[in-house]
Amino acid sequence: MKPEVGFLSLAEELWFYILSFLSCQDILHCTSVCKALRQMYMFSSELQYIVELSGQRLLPVPNTDNLTPVSQRLQLLRDRAHAWLKFDIHSFKTTTMPKISYDQETFLTDGHFYFWNDTQNSATIIPTLPKPSQQAIERNWSPRTSCINPYSTNLKVFMDPAQNLIAVVYIDYAELRHDIDLRALDSDRVHPLAAGRTLFLSELLNYGTVNEGIEMPLMTLKGCGRYIALQRVYMASVEDEDGEGHLRKYMSQLEIWDWQHSTTSSSVLSNVLRYPAMSSTDFCFLENNRLLVVIEDLKLYSIEDMAQAPQLLACFLPPLLLSNVQCLFPMDDIEHSAHLQTQARQMMYTPDPANQLLCLIASDLVFIISTRIFFVLDGIAVAMPIPWNHWGPSITRVLEHPNPSRCKIHVRGNRVLQSFKADAGSGQYVLRLMDFSPLAATNRRGLGRVVKEPSTIVIAKSTVRSGASLTTSLPYVEVVSDRRFEELQNIWLERDRICLLNLFWEYTVVNSRAIRRPLTRSSRLEVIDL
Repeated sequence: MKPEVGFLSLAEELWFYILSFLSCQDILHCTSVCKALRQMYMFSSELQYIVELSGQRLLPVPNTDNLTPVSQRLQLLRDRAHAWLKFDIHSFKTTTMPKISYDQETFLTDGHFYFWNDTQNSATIIPTLPKPSQQAIERNWSPRTSCINPYSTNLKVFMDPAQNLIAVVYIDYAELRHDIDLRALDSDRVHPLAAGRTLFLSELLNYGTVNEGIEMPLMTLKGCGRYIALQRVYMASVEDEDGEGHLRKYMSQLEIWDWQHSTTSSSVLSNVLRYPAMSSTDFCFLENNRLLVVIEDLKLYSIEDMAQAPQLLACFLPPLLLSNVQCLFPMDDIEHSAHLQTQARQMMYTPDPANQLLCLIASDLVFIISTRIFFVLDGIAVAMPIPWNHWGPSITRVLEHPNPSRCKIHVRGNRVLQSFKADAGSGQYVLRLMDFSPLAATNRRGLGRVVKEPSTIVIAKSTVRSGASLTTSLPYVEVVSDRRFEELQNIWLERDRICLLNLFWEYTVVNSRAIRRPLTRSSRLEVIDL
């Protein structure tokens, strides 16, 4: 009889070839039970690079023609992770900002900062210290110059610098209807990829059937690649359970367009809000074919077939009744990865959309949730909501976030940046950076605090579905800055930098002394490169 040929009897080149097809977890399992495989792994930059990418929740970008040796790519990846934990908050570059008031919405994406003033119908976009290879767009729409006609008023604006796109929701008082105008961001021309200049909105369900007290819809406009979505929350007349009359209730209507192929939409979701709060709902794109809608519960939909309404994939129950909801899940890095060659970006890796962080803000709490729960749906019944205890505690970390109007938070990839009061009675704020990637503790090189133990937050019983406390245990590493701020109007994480919209007092000189002007503040954008 011929002796059986074992795996270890193969040449080392074959060991490496076979292991390179395995996942990060399987590679580590194999090298932990076999001394020979462990030794080969320790001398293999290629296998370590595979593990490092997975541990940082990144995917390799194919066909980038990058000639950098794998050993150098591995070291650059580890150094980049370390740089996030040793960021120097005192070293920054400044972009001068026009005066920005609190009622102006501010955004930052793809290296551009923009803000929108809905009371004046004005908008501005400014590049934030662009790199030489980055296309920079700078424009300023003075009050009413961006309106479609003299009888229209702009209500919401969405800008996508990577696609040179600006989308504006407006109301045409002459026609008594809402629509969305699409244009090129660097001009007033029709966008060359758009199916048409105007996206036509569907009629609001049951809107206008109540004779008195009709409220203007509350709108949220978001985009992701070829998709644009508008959610409108409004008061409507809904038939009561007995069918004998009508009740006035809030409704949510979410409409999605494939703006590059059609100016109308068949993908519409309508829901009655059981709780009389217009701010109890929000949504976000999780990938270019998945949508998460928060209306009391977390409902995951597929939007692959735009010829019909979004198809429900799963429903996840949160641990408490959500109010003042805001979903944060920046998709620009992930979405742009599909266009790296056309944009001539020689990136070696890109975020893995199935392993990022979703930030769900609900009143004075923040839920940091790993998105992998929304991509592994094997065996999940669509009709059966999943209780919080079956999905949430191990892949979530709940943070206290008092006074959300003053304390700010932003999420990107597997990192979270949060501002909070330095001391209980202080009017100053500090920054906390948290890294939730699995290899954060390995790459920290002694920096930051590793948090693996569960944390418990006690909250009011009336808002919790089960119990009076929340215990969550998603591990992370955190660093807290030593620099204090009087106030931050907004904060953002980008791929390789941190951006802070900093408010500061203007001064005048009286009798050779600097005296603070009362209620006079200016804004500046501080950019911290890593």
